[in-house]
Amino acid sequence: MSLLAYPWAAKLRRFLTQRQIPAYVVGGWVRDYLLGRNNGDIDLAVGGDAMAVAWEVAQVLEASYVPLNEVHAMARVVLPDGRHLDFTSLGENIEADLLRRDFTVNAMALALDSEGGEVIDPCSGQQDLKWGLVKVVRDDVFHHDPLRLLRAVRLAAELGFALEEETQALIRRDHHLIAQASPERVRDELCRILAISGAYPFLRYLDQWGILGVILPELALTRGVAQPKEHFWDVFNHSLEAVAAVEALLHEGNLLPEWIKKEVVDLVIWSSAVADHFQEKVSGGRDRRFLLKVAALLHDVAKPQTKTIEVGGRMRFLGHAKEGAVIARSVLERLKFSNREVAMVEKMIYHHLRPGQWSDGDLPTRRAIYRYFRDTEEVGIDILFLNLADHLATRGPRLDFEAWRLHVETVAFVLNSYWEEKSLVSPPKLVSGHDLMAKFGLSPGPIVGELLEAVREAQASGEVATKEEALALAKEKLAGLEESMRAS
Repeated sequence: MSLLAYPWAAKLRRFLTQRQIPAYVVGGWVRDYLLGRNNGDIDLAVGGDAMAVAWEVAQVLEASYVPLNEVHAMARVVLPDGRHLDFTSLGENIEADLLRRDFTVNAMALALDSEGGEVIDPCSGQQDLKWGLVKVVRDDVFHHDPLRLLRAVRLAAELGFALEEETQALIRRDHHLIAQASPERVRDELCRILAISGAYPFLRYLDQWGILGVILPELALTRGVAQPKEHFWDVFNHSLEAVAAVEALLHEGNLLPEWIKKEVVDLVIWSSAVADHFQEKVSGGRDRRFLLKVAALLHDVAKPQTKTIEVGGRMRFLGHAKEGAVIARSVLERLKFSNREVAMVEKMIYHHLRPGQWSDGDLPTRRAIYRYFRDTEEVGIDILFLNLADHLATRGPRLDFEAWRLHVETVAFVLNSYWEEKSLVSPPKLVSGHDLMAKFGLSPGPIVGELLEAVREAQASGEVATKEEALALAKEKLAGLEESMRAS
């Protein structure tokens, strides 16, 4: 879409031309324009004080002004249609400005007063667009902004490009610099990579080039940690392959490993309701698909410190889910994720083994399903898929198809119970705390809560259906509690 197609663009150009302010559209918008891709956010390099120019533009366009960086004179104008105009100062000239940028495909410009004309391209970015390459402008670009180490991988992932060989070598050389980038910026770039449909290969690149271990040192500790014989990979590789398994189960990407077979994935329940669930936005534009990948990446992060070898040689990781949830919380808090995102991933990891604990061959009871969704709250469905991904990434190419089929059938039964019988998960209220206190002369306290939960559980399992039955059950439970207290 041409810039002038936007209703505000002509007014912007007229204002800058009348003020004799040189202005160029630069960076990602030009790249995407040449690729025929939409990009709502526009970077402008302007002569003079970029912050002062941006403030005046905001008045002219009846938009909002947001200062971004006073040291580097950067400001943003947020337009009524939601698009951003980001202003930076031009400096010496446009060619010098472009030579300071990160990658050749981002180092192109269009003069605003002749938009649609010749592309200013001192670094041969158009040629690299044609070849599908992400290539640095200079060999010191990562020293000027270490976040570019992640941005290079993210750009390749989003565009479907390759990293030029010399750029790969520079990433390996400078990978340690990513530790200098702010946690929020690291989070945002990592999120954009993981949010891509088919992010798994790019996690492998981040590991290959040394970046992943710097961002997630807790995960790096799992490298080389051996597992019992039913596991095909060590803990580290199992964790990465679990992300690939998540993407397969969520029908993402076309760059999945060969060991994940279509007939294996096709057994897993998939519906519009499941798809809608994982597309739900959680925070910062990030959705449940993304958080499930994060949980898969970190679900076994505590295995190194919980590993024991028993007499007889049996290998165990007792408590690794509980400890892993704590570590995952620490990781996500360090990267400045929202409280809700942290809590959701923490709970997914804490309970990720639970669906596999339902007895083989026997479908879980109504009571077991109620307890599962009671305890897992808003991530019950997410954990079912995490558990399936864990199963796949445990066996890998040695997957037992019959055992997988039984596991999938159990998960499908639980999911169908959830979708088709909401009263099983959240039964309608038969009695209240006030009812119990009035009936049995109780004071507010934990006993009332225990009785209410006993009623809900019995109701979900089909044992009670009326208020009278609920009160009778509560009376029976109360007598048992009182007897226990007397005995103690």
